[in-house]
Amino acid sequence: MVNSQLLITFTNNKKLEETIQNIKNTYTIIFNKIYVLENESNTKDLICSYNVDLNFKIDENNIPPKTIGVHRKKSSNTLYTINALNHLVSLLNDGKLDAKFQIPWENYKHCILVTNNGEFKKIKTRLNKIVEIDSISDKI
Repeated sequence: MVNSQLLITFTNNKKLEETIQNIKNTYTIIFNKIYVLENESNTKDLICSYNVDLNFKIDENNIPPKTIGVHRKKSSNTLYTINALNHLVSLLNDGKLDAKFQIPWENYKHCILVTNNGEFKKIKTRLNKIVEIDSISDKI
């Protein structure tokens, strides 16, 4: 059974190739794909999204900077952290956290929801490209 984690790494146009190489050198990528998303508000800001196999040892000293674990709501293609989800529920539910609160996911379609310094951020994204990984030669 695959033990996996969805990660995103924030980067930019100038550092994209270096970031992708770092990701390939650090992790065993499940599905052999890295999705490169761009921030619609600033298309120079890019986000790499990928699934890693946690059954393989990860050298924690090589984890790419600005990498975080996220979850995905498939129906709206929303990536989010648990902190951001809790913050969103609180914002939409008069300041109350409620595990049964229904998020209107259609309002967050193709977005990344994160918190930065305690502040909720909604990043609208679009697909820039998909990088195919050759799992054998790219791991060398």
